Amino acid sequence: MVLSDKNSITRRRFVQGAALAGSVITAAQMPSNRAVAAFDGTMPNVPLEDGSVILFQGDSITDAGRVKNQQAPNNLAGLGHGYSAMITTGLLGAHPTLKLQCFNRGISGHKVPDLAARWQRDCIDMEPDVLSILIGVNDIWHKLAGRYDGTVETYEEGFAQLLATTRQALPDVTLVVCDPFVLRCGAVNDAWFPEFDQRRAAAKRVSDDAGAIWVPFQQMFDDVLSDQTPPDYWAGDGVHPTVAGHALMARTWLDATGLG
Repeated sequence: MVLSDKNSITRRRFVQGAALAGSVITAAQMPSNRAVAAFDGTMPNVPLEDGSVILFQGDSITDAGRVKNQQAPNNLAGLGHGYSAMITTGLLGAHPTLKLQCFNRGISGHKVPDLAARWQRDCIDMEPDVLSILIGVNDIWHKLAGRYDGTVETYEEGFAQLLATTRQALPDVTLVVCDPFVLRCGAVNDAWFPEFDQRRAAAKRVSDDAGAIWVPFQQMFDDVLSDQTPPDYWAGDGVHPTVAGHALMARTWLDATGLG
C-alpha cells in the first residue's frame, strides 16, 4: 500500500511522538537525581498557571534538530527530538487542564554572545514564565577549534548580563540554568580541562547570583557511568546526547524544578 505524502507525514509524527513519550516513561523509571540536585536539601516548585509559557534556550543540545519554521507552542517538529521535547510531553500529559505553551528556541552552534544577539526576539518578546537555558559547550569548543577567543571571564560576564537583562525585563520569570556538561569520549579529550570545569563553576555562580534553579547535568552523567553504560552510551561524541542521554536529562530537569 502506498501512503500519500500527507498520511506519511502524519504517521511519521505519530511514531515520533510515541518514541518521545516512551523516552519520558523510560526516564521516569531511571534512578532519581534528587539527591544531587544541589538545593541544600530543599526542592523548588515552579509555579505553573493556566497558559504558562515555558521556553527552552541554548545550542545544538537544546535545538536537537527542531524545524525552525514550526514555531507554534507544543509543536512536535518545532520542539526537536531532545530533552526539551521529552519534558514538554511529560508536562502536557501531567497538566492537561493548564494549556501550557512550550517552545524551543535553541540554535545549533550558539554561544553566549549569539544568545545575546537574538535575546529580545527569541526570549524577552516571548514573555516566558519559565526560562530554561543550557549554554556553554560551544564557548569552549569553538575556542579549542580556533574559531573564538572568549575566556572563562567573557563567558561568565556575558551570561550574567544576559540573566540580568532578563530579570529587568521579566521580573517574575522563573529562571532555570542547566549545568554545561561533557563526557570523556569522541571529541572531548584532556585539552578541554581544566578550563571546562572552570566554565561550569562560572555557570553555577551566575545561576546562584540570579536566583535560578540549577540543574546538575554533569553530576547526573558522572553518577550513571559504568562498564555497562560508558560515556558514549549517553553522548556518542562526548557532547551531543543519545536518546538515553536526553531522556536522563529530561528526568533530571523535571526533578530539579519539582515538576517531575
